[in-house]
Amino acid sequence: MRKIWVRVDPWNKQLVTTAIEGGADGIMVPKGFSEKVKELGKIQTISEDGDLVIGKDVDFFTIKSKEDEEEIAKRTKKQQLILQCSDWTIIPLENLIAKGAPVIAQVRNLEEAKTAFGILEKGVDHILLHTPDPIELKKVLSLIVSVEGNIRLEAAETLKVVPVGMGDRVCVDTCTAMTMGQGMLVGNSSSAMFLVHSESIANPYVAPRPFRVNAGAVHAYTRTPGGKTRYLSELSAGDPILIVDFKGTTTIGTVGRIKIEKRPLMLVTAAVGDRKITTILQNAETIRLTNPEGKPVSIVNLEPGDRILVATEESGRHFGHKIEEAITER
Repeated sequence: MRKIWVRVDPWNKQLVTTAIEGGADGIMVPKGFSEKVKELGKIQTISEDGDLVIGKDVDFFTIKSKEDEEEIAKRTKKQQLILQCSDWTIIPLENLIAKGAPVIAQVRNLEEAKTAFGILEKGVDHILLHTPDPIELKKVLSLIVSVEGNIRLEAAETLKVVPVGMGDRVCVDTCTAMTMGQGMLVGNSSSAMFLVHSESIANPYVAPRPFRVNAGAVHAYTRTPGGKTRYLSELSAGDPILIVDFKGTTTIGTVGRIKIEKRPLMLVTAAVGDRKITTILQNAETIRLTNPEGKPVSIVNLEPGDRILVATEESGRHFGHKIEEAITER
């Protein structure tokens, strides 16, 4: 998961408060100010007397040429390294990432933050923002909920929906109020997942619960930040999960609680081209998949021929990580 540290030098209480409220992962301050940060909120400090010590745990490196890459890769094996550069379009961060260097890019504004995070193909996982402007700080911190980028969704054709008896299903209550067209990716296979819609829809029987995705059976996979997957049954309070909308836009959410209960289940089988994919969901009117227009489709009304959104990939998974290996799942 990508991180944002905020550098507050000289000391500025407003910037510190804005950083904490905006979800920053750490605050860098001059020596003697770490305790002042702790008085305003619980957050990691980076300082000569902070949680992470400058010069020991963390240090700065000014990039002057491409030849610096080897030195950077060597030093990041011993400590976290903050890279300073006058123009992030000159130094190819991709080369450093390819060398396995977990670098931190120091940036001054939203434009530089987007470049460092890799709006194109690749980027760093960690930035240090140094700006005196609280408005610019808020803009950069807004990237925290959208840095995962997009997932390619496609329309699958429903083939059949059949009851499969009782089983344990997982209901995921998040710390996010989702809207129309948002939910989580869930599937029997890590390489084929259905967009299960959030319970943000009103009906005559149950009040909307926009924070909830009644996700599927305990064995099912879901997508998590960093391009990984996890079993639904593994999730617990505080875990990060991926919230996805019908356009494929992703945001990072947090699990508030998990409820596992015995419920009647339904097997959904669909096709993407010649490929058949499946998922198992609770058999209830409030359980919905998502059509290409972003509208929820209740599983009890789902018919053969209906189009629903799915995310597929060719690679297999090993302990949640994508691998280039042939794996068959039925």
